Amino acid sequence: QVQLVESGGGLVQAGGSLRLSCSASGSISSAIRIGWYRHTPGNQRELVARISRSSGTEYADSVKGRFTISRDNIKNTLYLQMNSVKPDDTGVYYCSAAWERIDYWGQGTQVTVSS
Repeated sequence: QVQLVESGGGLVQAGGSLRLSCSASGSISSAIRIGWYRHTPGNQRELVARISRSSGTEYADSVKGRFTISRDNIKNTLYLQMNSVKPDDTGVYYCSAAWERIDYWGQGTQVTVSS
């Protein structure tokens, strides 16, 4: 059973920065898919960013140019650097990864952006 543990969430003012981390008990270099999702108030869970095995990245339009996803395969850790945050970025952020066609999710970390 693979475990994903997010950390780094908290309260930040608009325009500020946060860095989320996701520590995996499995090898993220072998994950089929790995990325960050968020559940914002009044909306369904949505993809924020994901990164491929070759480190190709994909971002939601709403975070392009502000957020950066990265991975450390030695530490088995996924990161999300969040810059220039906005109140609309408030929500619960989840790390997700798939191994052998099974999707795993972390418990989520709350991000609150004050205006």
